[in-house]
Amino acid sequence: MKVLVDAFGGDNAPLEIIKGCRLCLDKYEGLTVGLVGNQEIIEKTAKEHSISLEGMVLHHAPDIISMDEDAGEIMKSKNESSMAVGLKLLSEGEGDAFLSAGNSGALIMGATLIVKRIKGVKRPAFAPVMPTSTGPCLLIDSGANVEVRPEMLLQFGIMGAAYVENVLNIKNPRVALANVGTEDHKGGELQHEAFRLLKKSGLNFIGNIEARDIPAGVCDVIVADGFTGNVILKMYEGVAKELMKKIKAMFLKNLKTKIAAGLIKKDIYELKQYFDYNQYGAAPIMGAARPVLKTHGSAKAETMITAMKSAMDYAETNVTGKIADNLEKLKKEGKEATSDK
Repeated sequence: MKVLVDAFGGDNAPLEIIKGCRLCLDKYEGLTVGLVGNQEIIEKTAKEHSISLEGMVLHHAPDIISMDEDAGEIMKSKNESSMAVGLKLLSEGEGDAFLSAGNSGALIMGATLIVKRIKGVKRPAFAPVMPTSTGPCLLIDSGANVEVRPEMLLQFGIMGAAYVENVLNIKNPRVALANVGTEDHKGGELQHEAFRLLKKSGLNFIGNIEARDIPAGVCDVIVADGFTGNVILKMYEGVAKELMKKIKAMFLKNLKTKIAAGLIKKDIYELKQYFDYNQYGAAPIMGAARPVLKTHGSAKAETMITAMKSAMDYAETNVTGKIADNLEKLKKEGKEATSDK
């Protein structure tokens, strides 16, 4: 298993990415890391911090696409960036998956235009995994497609269900549509038509879901347009962050609360872990023809351990092939929503 890694993607690259790849190689047997980026800088950074590059294949890429650059530059002035070169290598079969903490827009564009889409997929989508009280839940889309059509939401449901069933090992996953109410008639024209398509799709579609019900774990896959999904994700992260800050301040208030904190230290740690995005690794870009994953822009070395596991599991379970099969099956059944129009 060879996972290509963008050595210069993210706020803490390249040091934390290189350190993280070292941790992954020490942890996972049979793993080879293809580290993509400026070879001279990678080797210098590794030497300065005494990091062994054993097990890493270096692929030179002279440029970097920064977090604030226009996404289209990956196909223009930054076509020799670490992200672009890594995606090219993936498309050419030089790796089994590609992992980056870099520019989200550029990664989506590169996955679409360099790696290409699975046959039949209309739009790739970000699909992060979020914690709930009953286990992980996949949100698709979380920002790649602000404007969508009903058939795209159907495909998001199909792709999300395939990932959850094969990578997260949740059989017959419950799929729900993000909406302003749980009743069948809620929402606008987009939601009404998407509801109809999802209901007859053969998925385990449980209907509409309100955002407030997500933390309770009432479903395994949340289908949403990119605008709605991104608002849900960022609100989820923000509330969790502020909640933990308030809890910390409460326990540091005085001697009595500090003693109480000491007595339940393990429980506080478990709560913190529950809200930590690092535990779920990386978000797959569903719909790309080969496994492409995005990890958090502020990823540290430890983040790479779970992110790498996500990439390995995604590649090993052949989710992309199963998505293609599912879409072809629906197309043969005469459902125009999955045609190549």
